[in-house]
Amino acid sequence: MTTVSRPSGGIFDLPGLVRRVEELGAVAAAPDFWADASRAQQVNREQARLQATVNAWKRQREAVDELKLFLELAEEGDAEALHELAAQTPVVSKSVDALELQQLLGGEHDAGNAIIEIHPGAGGLEAQDWAEMLLRMYLRWCERRGFKAELLEVQPGEGAGIKSATLAISGDYAYGYAKAESGVHRLVRISPFDANARRQTSFASVLVLPDLDDDIEVEIRPEDLRVDTYRSSGAGGQHVNKTDSAVRLTHLPTGIVVACQNERSQHKNKAMAMKILRARLYELEHRKQEERLAALTKGKTDIGFGHQIRSYVLHPYRMVKDHRTNTEVGNADAVLDGALDEFIDAWLRAQLSASGKERAAASAGR
Repeated sequence: MTTVSRPSGGIFDLPGLVRRVEELGAVAAAPDFWADASRAQQVNREQARLQATVNAWKRQREAVDELKLFLELAEEGDAEALHELAAQTPVVSKSVDALELQQLLGGEHDAGNAIIEIHPGAGGLEAQDWAEMLLRMYLRWCERRGFKAELLEVQPGEGAGIKSATLAISGDYAYGYAKAESGVHRLVRISPFDANARRQTSFASVLVLPDLDDDIEVEIRPEDLRVDTYRSSGAGGQHVNKTDSAVRLTHLPTGIVVACQNERSQHKNKAMAMKILRARLYELEHRKQEERLAALTKGKTDIGFGHQIRSYVLHPYRMVKDHRTNTEVGNADAVLDGALDEFIDAWLRAQLSASGKERAAASAGR
């Protein structure tokens, strides 16, 4: 497996970002720029994203300077300036927080798109229903953040819920934010499937993968693949019901299975399934290199007690708690409706704090 290095997408170094935008502009101005259309599109996307980041920082600087001016005028007794200062300070503060948070997204793939896989744990209907609730939660979260969400594959459960689902998320820093959701999610509630109205605990795993650029090479040998086709299980549609357009790929050496049924063409479904498989294998290799393979696989093998990253309690009280950061939200309904940013922000900041401690420990040891 080989990779082609590229800028991380982090925004710690503003002058460096400006230089990178200029470099990309020079590349785009070359006469043969569009000879490789795929590469040209990647350059244009990166340039647009980085230019938007630079512009955001410049606007923020201007907003802070304007607040300073209002403050000076207010200190001189200008009542209108005092009113503007009080009105604009919370707005600017929120914007600063957002940019500060985005600084944490400096990983190799953080700036790009994401793929989310959801699988229920043991528990039959209850767990399958919980997996479907998580799918809805992430779709609503995408709407809130302005991300584009595309359901690539879903296997309906037997009687209720889903057996699995794969979701593609597109938008700036989609992977950087969504990766905070990887792990086991636990639900506690009165089961709607229990005639005796008993409290049940259910688990589902969420795996978040980067949507890899085409310039990142992952070797997949044809003899290592088993390709199965089947009829899509989605509702309705003459084409869906009559053709074996859905594709399932099994990577024999690792046992990884991916599927796609969203496209009408079997060829397109296979191409998308290969894209997901590449991401899975890349992530697997990345984890091996960092000696953290268990962190990747536990969401698939240990979907149960003691492994959850977050608990959603709907009975006897209502609260959602993230066990990694101890962040708690009492409005469980809002969380299940996609209000996840508080948990994601806390996790990202905790990662920054942990990285800082590791660097400090390494410096002390030298």
